[in-house]
Amino acid sequence: MLKVAKRLLDTGISLQQIRTAVDHLRGRPAGELARITLMSDGVSVYECTSPEEVVDLMQCGQGMFGLALANVARELEEALGVVPAEDRSELPASAPQPVDELARRRRERRTG
Repeated sequence: MLKVAKRLLDTGISLQQIRTAVDHLRGRPAGELARITLMSDGVSVYECTSPEEVVDLMQCGQGMFGLALANVARELEEALGVVPAEDRSELPASAPQPVDELARRRRERRTG
């Protein structure tokens, strides 16, 4: 969602409109997101789920910006695929957590 918000922000969409769009998208099942294209005329953000809806918006004669969420997801997957994994073999083993006074007293009470 951050990448979607960033793209919308880069096109000049207001933060209020971006918040509304992102909140709406969060309520959608993940499988549906790839079929959504967000369209904007610079003032409002519209959700299109079919090519016909995109054409209907374009016929209004206004300049529109489109953002296909499937492309955003693919770009994100590609970017994450090249992030090197962290080598944790050289990290020291985690030390046991210190026991606070209250935990020590409870343990002593239970064990006698």
